[in-house]
Amino acid sequence: MAKKLLGQLKLQIPAGAANPSPPVGPALGQRGINIMEFCKAFNAKTANADKSMKLPVVIDYYQDKSFTFVVKTPPASAMLLKAA
Repeated sequence: MAKKLLGQLKLQIPAGAANPSPPVGPALGQRGINIMEFCKAFNAKTANADKSMKLPVVIDYYQDKSFTFVVKTPPASAMLLKAA
């Protein structure tokens, strides 16, 4: 049986720098998502990315307190500012 999706959360987090402090911790905690598990997975997935870029991430969280996330490319405006 498929897991029941409770909701979706969108954040912008610097690559490899997710930590339990605000804004990441409170946003995840109030939805019942394991904060440290997310931080470790996000930091591992973005370890090779440019640390100065904020990466959009979409987190799907489920009724059984599990989650999945997708890291997207940085906004074009951020890339243009970096190139200038």
